[in-house]
Amino acid sequence: MRTLGWSQSWRIARRDLHTGFRGLRLLFVCLFLGVATLAAIGSLTASITGELGARGRTLLGGDIEVAMTQREASAAEKAELRGLGRVSETIRMRAMAQRTGAVANGGPAAVLTELKGVDGVYPLYGTMTLQSGAYAPLAPDRVLIGQALADRLDVGTGARLRYGTADFTVAGIIADEPDRVSEGFTLGPVAIVSMEGMRRSGLIQPGSLFESKYRVRMAAGADARAVRDGLEKAHRSDGWELKDHERAAPGANRFFERMGQFLSLIGLAALVIAGIGVSNGVSSYLAQKRGGIATLKVLGATSGDIERIYLLQVGAVAAVAIACGLVVGALLPPAIVTLAGSVLPVQPGFRVHPLPLATSAAYGLLIALIFTLPPLARARTQPAAAIFRSLIDPKRKIDWRSTGLVAIAGAALVAVALLTAREPLFSAAVLGAVVGVLLLLLALDWAVSKIARRIPRPKRPLLRLALANLYRPGAQTSALVVALGLALTLFVTLAGIQTSLDSEIARTVPKTAPNLFVLDIPSTDEARFRSLVAREAEKAELNVVPALRGTIVAYDGKRVADMAELPEGAWFLRGERGVTYSATLPAGSDLVAGQWWAADYAGPPLLSLDENAAKVLNIGVGDMMTVSVLGREIEAKVASLRKVNWDTMGFNYVLVFSPNTLKAAPHSLTATVTMPPAKDGAVTRALLAAFPGASVIAVNEVVGQISGILGQMSSAIVAAASIAILAGIAVLIGAIAASRQARSYDSVILKTLGATRMQVLGTQALEYGLLALILASVSLLLGMGAAWYVIVQVFEFGWAPDWPTVLGTLAGGALITLGIGLAGSIPLMSVRPARALRDL
Repeated sequence: MRTLGWSQSWRIARRDLHTGFRGLRLLFVCLFLGVATLAAIGSLTASITGELGARGRTLLGGDIEVAMTQREASAAEKAELRGLGRVSETIRMRAMAQRTGAVANGGPAAVLTELKGVDGVYPLYGTMTLQSGAYAPLAPDRVLIGQALADRLDVGTGARLRYGTADFTVAGIIADEPDRVSEGFTLGPVAIVSMEGMRRSGLIQPGSLFESKYRVRMAAGADARAVRDGLEKAHRSDGWELKDHERAAPGANRFFERMGQFLSLIGLAALVIAGIGVSNGVSSYLAQKRGGIATLKVLGATSGDIERIYLLQVGAVAAVAIACGLVVGALLPPAIVTLAGSVLPVQPGFRVHPLPLATSAAYGLLIALIFTLPPLARARTQPAAAIFRSLIDPKRKIDWRSTGLVAIAGAALVAVALLTAREPLFSAAVLGAVVGVLLLLLALDWAVSKIARRIPRPKRPLLRLALANLYRPGAQTSALVVALGLALTLFVTLAGIQTSLDSEIARTVPKTAPNLFVLDIPSTDEARFRSLVAREAEKAELNVVPALRGTIVAYDGKRVADMAELPEGAWFLRGERGVTYSATLPAGSDLVAGQWWAADYAGPPLLSLDENAAKVLNIGVGDMMTVSVLGREIEAKVASLRKVNWDTMGFNYVLVFSPNTLKAAPHSLTATVTMPPAKDGAVTRALLAAFPGASVIAVNEVVGQISGILGQMSSAIVAAASIAILAGIAVLIGAIAASRQARSYDSVILKTLGATRMQVLGTQALEYGLLALILASVSLLLGMGAAWYVIVQVFEFGWAPDWPTVLGTLAGGALITLGIGLAGSIPLMSVRPARALRDL
């Protein structure tokens, strides 16, 4: 018989391939799940980041933006900006919106909002729309409010609200604020007034915490990045923060890119895990075709013919699975966007993104190749007689050709993962961890087989048979250890991540957390503030600190603006941060290096730095740091390092200056108020009446927002990890399918010797149970290690799993996997010995 070509091989393969993919359905399901997950995650990330980039000018509100805090631009600075193009000015601050009339439902009388003053040319790009129609410049006594504020205060168009010392009439409800995304995180719903209305409110005072922004619309074709770079060099010491339309919302971009990479790596890990299911499924399929393969070889088919025929069959099913996965992955993002609603910063429309789809297809093809070549190699290289003996004498020799191809495909998989990753080292660590877990489970399989072989044989026959099944010829211990180990590890990992996220708020919010944060207290009215709170809540505890904003512009002789990349973990170098001054060590901090300055210190500027920040910057006591405050650069010596207890929910600062450095600068005070919760309403009303420009923030509102964010993150992780769990279950099903022939043989022999169905099933239950008990401790260690890495290293949260829930999940997962294994064995109980022996 001459060698078959590809066309003849395909003719045989097509005739032998069932239209319903019978025998290869597990291959289809595993590849479909993995590819669809990767394609959906990649397409959604590309849609969101692409939309952020495409709408950069609209989201930013201009071609470039100049922002500064606690001051407005000078006349000279405004003139410079007008020389670049058309300029729009806005001021943004936190302020309390107060109802001026009674409301029937008895809702809150005041709500913290993000108040924004806009000029007559706002917006330069995009369109501000109202629920009632088009937007027009506002009169000084008019205000626009978001739907969230309208709902909170139960007000609508025509209602009266008070900001500071001025009353405003609600002119409409905001439907779309074009530059909302670039404004960043907010603690309350939005309200918009004119610049004249903002000044009329009396909220802009020396030391008030507000942010001025100047957006510039330049001539068509102007290079915004070059202009931004020039302005950064010219105004390094003026406290300017600059953006251009190419990165209009850098925080949102950075978050979705990182989250997308993390979820993609989960998807890739799920695909790798599903690859084991692919291997088991192909092995099971080829076992079913054992007679046909042997017949072809007896008739003269070469090893190459066998390889081509079944490679074409497997390749055809894999191609259909990958294609279906790509279609579903491309169609899912619009549905996810619709379900997410306002959670996402933008609402991208449907668009096909070739790069993530091509990357997902490459992953699917490489995984299919890596995990189908070994079983195909065994079918190709085994002689006909060896094929018939493989059930009880599974001797295998290494096929170096297939091993080399698998190694090349594995290297290509790693290369694709690293080349498409935003953080290659992180991607390499995740892939290495997945491979390490698989190798550890294989090592555990070897140990289990050796131990089971050497321990004394139990007297009970069922237990003796269960132990023998772990090491006998044709035993499927390796597949079962990997399948059960992966499934249990994934259950534990998900439980550890979920419970740690759920515990983050409870762990972070101490029992003695303050009830209220009070902002923008005039620095000259500290005594009056203390007296008022004492009158309304006699036992209230106060912590009053000065509040300013500053930007670290240089340290240890290095300018931050000149750095190509910030040091890892240097979040405090991005933009402005809160700074303060204190004559004594602040509450919630512990001195770990250096000395605190004397209360009457009057020398050169000194500062105290958070110890973690010092480690990141590699500086210490005695080093110099330059901070821009109110447009003035202050060079100060690091006098001490502090351990800041961030979880106290008080006012904690990275930078604390000596009082003589900042006391003369315009600033306001902030305070925390700790008291019985029943006093919250009375204290809030009294403070707003006495200090119209102050903002009062209820801690439970902040906690609610943070809980919502963590809940959204948790949902995304659970959704992606669920695919990994499904892949793990698919691996288990594949292992059961791959062992079906051997199990059928065992069942027939035992029943022929007089065993009942329940005894046969009991033997397998004991086998699965022994493996589950052995793997439980290993899975607990591996799963909690993976969960710890995600929580602590990726998200930088505290490690606080709920151990009863984790252990309960592990037990439940063991029962589920045990149930799946036994469910796969039940059909074997009805196999008739005569028919089964004829099929062997």
